[in-house]
Amino acid sequence: MQEKDLYPIIFQRKSIRKYDLDPLDEDILKEIKDYLQTLKPLHKDIKIEFKILSPNAVIRRAMRKAPHYMAVFSEVKEGYLSNVGYMLQQMDLFFSANGLGSCWQGIPALKKEGLASSRLKFIILMPFGKPQEILHRTKTSQFKRKSLQEISDIKGADDLLETARLAPSARNAQEWFFTGNEHLIHAYYRKPSFISGFLIKKYPPMDVGISLYHLKLGAEHFGKETEFIFDNPEDNNLNDYEYVASLRLT
Repeated sequence: MQEKDLYPIIFQRKSIRKYDLDPLDEDILKEIKDYLQTLKPLHKDIKIEFKILSPNAVIRRAMRKAPHYMAVFSEVKEGYLSNVGYMLQQMDLFFSANGLGSCWQGIPALKKEGLASSRLKFIILMPFGKPQEILHRTKTSQFKRKSLQEISDIKGADDLLETARLAPSARNAQEWFFTGNEHLIHAYYRKPSFISGFLIKKYPPMDVGISLYHLKLGAEHFGKETEFIFDNPEDNNLNDYEYVASLRLT
C-alpha cells in the first residue's frame, strides 16, 4: 500500500457494501495502522482513537458483513463530530486509492467487547476490505449529488467546490452550505428539524467535516496554502444553518 495523491480519488470513490470476507494480510493491516498515525485532525485539541475490530465485535443490523471494521472513538467537546468526519474521510480515500473498499455506516453498533476497547465515546464505524463489486466510478455523472448552486453561493471557485459537492454524506442528504469567497470559505450545515434531530443530529456536522477534507485536498491540488479558522462571520444571514469552520486559501 502506498501514500498516493488522494485528490484524483475524490472523483472515483464510491461506497462499497459487498466484501470478500477473507481477512486482509497482516502486513496490509500493519500498513493501515501505520497510516492511521499520519491522519491530520481538524481540531488538534480533541482526543480521538481508531480501532480495527473484527466482525465479532460488531452488531451489523441490516448491513452486510465485512472482514474488518474501523471504529472511531472521540472525546466529546465542541467540534468533535466534524473532526471525526474530517479524519475518517482521510482513511476512506486512502482505502480507495489502494484497492480496498470502505463505507461510512451509522446503523451498526458495537458489542460490549468493542465498546470496551476505548474509554472515549463510540461515534461511527467504517467497514473495509477487498471489494466484491466495482471499486471506482468512471465518471462524475455517476454521483447522485446536488448542484453547486444548491450548496454554495460562492462565485469563481467551481472547480474547488466540486470536490466538496462529491463528498459522501449520511443518506446522501448534503446538508452543507458554503459561503464567502474564493479566498475564505465558510462551511455550515442545515439544522435538523425537531423530530429528525433525535435521529440524525450527529451526522450533518460529521458530513461537513468530510467535505472540508475534500476542500483542503482540492485547494492544495490547485497550489493553495490552507488554514482552518473557527470564526463565524456575524453577517452570514444563514439563520437555519449551524457554523462549523472556515478554510482560508492563500
